[in-house]
Amino acid sequence: MTVLSGARIFDGEHFLDDHAVVVEGGRIAAIVPHAERPHDDVRDLGGGLLVPGFIDVQVNGGGGVLFNADPTPEGIARIATAHRGHGTVGLLPTLVTDTPQVTAAAIAATREARHLTAATLGIHLEGPFLDPKRKGAHELRYIRDLGPGDLTTIVEANCGAVMLTLAPNRVRAESIAELARHGVLISLGHSDASYAEACAAVKAGARAFTHLFNAMSAPAGREPGMVGAALDLTDPFVGIIADGHHVHEANLRIAFAAKRHDRFMLITDAMPPAADGPDQFDLQGRRVTRLEGCLRLEDGTLAGSVLTMDEAVRYAVNVTRLDLADALAMASRVPATFLRRETELGRIAPGYLASLVHLDDDLRVLETWIEGQPAADGS
Repeated sequence: MTVLSGARIFDGEHFLDDHAVVVEGGRIAAIVPHAERPHDDVRDLGGGLLVPGFIDVQVNGGGGVLFNADPTPEGIARIATAHRGHGTVGLLPTLVTDTPQVTAAAIAATREARHLTAATLGIHLEGPFLDPKRKGAHELRYIRDLGPGDLTTIVEANCGAVMLTLAPNRVRAESIAELARHGVLISLGHSDASYAEACAAVKAGARAFTHLFNAMSAPAGREPGMVGAALDLTDPFVGIIADGHHVHEANLRIAFAAKRHDRFMLITDAMPPAADGPDQFDLQGRRVTRLEGCLRLEDGTLAGSVLTMDEAVRYAVNVTRLDLADALAMASRVPATFLRRETELGRIAPGYLASLVHLDDDLRVLETWIEGQPAADGS
């Protein structure tokens, strides 16, 4: 048993003062008033804020590792370790559009990595079933249509949560429905689809929109586009890259004002330079460079980010003026709900996994626990 005391607590919805968290066997046993805390093995955190650990559903890399270039369990573990230092307790290693061989290797690696690190919650396949008109940094030669063999590969991945970003104007609604019936988390992105096409995909079972505003059709007077669908529809989740480069702060405020906050997920879309990685790396033979805080291909195209989840929370609070409770929930409880892990992650409550983050008063990470383990080893 470990008792975490001395910090203000955010339980996923509310702030608690003068309480302590009792951890036992990797789970939260109780939240008790400070005066009633057990006196065995007490950790005095000395102030700050104890919050549910961050969950990132779009992580291409970090700490110098790119998932596409190192689709191995060890590569995933190194990415998870790098981001753990920034409060991430669970993530989906994300594979950008690549060959069927690399995709198969990434799925197999994720399956094995789930036994190496509890931070690996599944996989995010961002492509290859995308719209060439909105490919962003994805390699055109690897973009293709969804085939029967792909359905089998994805449905039988057996590696935890499987999130698939696809273009709703390139994949039939029947295929989306089939994938959704098997539990695949369909997210809509990299597409020039119309509002009607996006709505039809959501009706068929799509659950989210990938990095809102980026690589998707924008609203016009008589055509709301994918952005309009993401904000108009009540239930779909929406990923947001809050780094000051991918989306203007005013557009973030507009989005937060337009839609219920329990459907927004902060994501990083992180690449190898994130979490103390080098300033340059190769993406499928193309050089990507960190320039003025963002990553670009040689033609100027944005290519992921250097963002970490703690930085995203700080940006949402300090720049977009989002309420702190909402920002913390967007980094934890909301993605946990999207992943259908809301009974284990995203809250500090009895029975939940003790995957926690201790923040200082400036929302910088002091310590991270994953299932009760404080050692920063990604386990």
